[in-house]
Amino acid sequence: MATFYGINAILMWGLLALFGSLTIDIPAFQLLFICFLISALIMFGRRFLRKEPLFRLPRLQPSQWLIGTSGLFGFHFFYFMALKQAPVLEVSLIVYLWPLLLAVMVAGHGQRFQAIIGGLVGFLGIVVIMTSKGELNLSLESSVGYLLALLCALIWSSYSAYLAKSPGDVDDIGWISLAVASLSLVAHLTLESNFSLNAALWQFNSSAWLGAILLGLGPVGGAFYLWDLGLKQGNQSLLASLSFCAPLISSITLILVGQEAASMAIVIAVALIMLGGLIANRRSKNAPMATPDTL
Repeated sequence: MATFYGINAILMWGLLALFGSLTIDIPAFQLLFICFLISALIMFGRRFLRKEPLFRLPRLQPSQWLIGTSGLFGFHFFYFMALKQAPVLEVSLIVYLWPLLLAVMVAGHGQRFQAIIGGLVGFLGIVVIMTSKGELNLSLESSVGYLLALLCALIWSSYSAYLAKSPGDVDDIGWISLAVASLSLVAHLTLESNFSLNAALWQFNSSAWLGAILLGLGPVGGAFYLWDLGLKQGNQSLLASLSFCAPLISSITLILVGQEAASMAIVIAVALIMLGGLIANRRSKNAPMATPDTL
């Protein structure tokens, strides 16, 4: 069941492009503040429905606060900064090294080589699907953006690996979301609005607000709760491999709503991602059998 939660998080991330297309008029950090505020409200809503104390504080260690906040905020912060320094195609491709890195980090004894090979095959599927949307144009002028994108991949894979090994309650994500929302608001005020609190800066059309709410409930909010559950209690190696499906799901979703045209690249990407997953998760003869908690 826990693995199923993680898979649902990946499915939600596949809707990021569709929902995000509704919010193009909202500045990045302002949008991030709205999304993570909604993410925090998910925790309070859950507590309200269960008749639990709304403001019961978490039992997070300082290291958990630091890693959780820097993971969620740091990833998005450096991603937005990378997009200012390099084209979106190259940035997205480098960022999606994180499932490969995560697969290696969570690989069991004797499975690391398989994780690397499977991850590389899965990443090749990402290359196919992303290059079908445009031509790669790597240049020295964009090197800072590439480094920032690589930092994103390192941050998210490290954060996810930490989740897999650290104790904690799923409600912790809500409190960390509240911290990330606060940092995002500071970033918005300093980097996007010149410290202005003008109410006009928060007046968006209904489609933009709908997109922001859907993002907060799903890809940039609710998905983090599911990812936490999946990594703590589910099959971590399988989730790392399936993470390559997020941009594939994104492309298929955009095709279904008529925003993209179908192509052979989709079929090739599916085959490569599935093959990579099979390689990474194939049990060697000496590997320990899976326990019920990992299924």
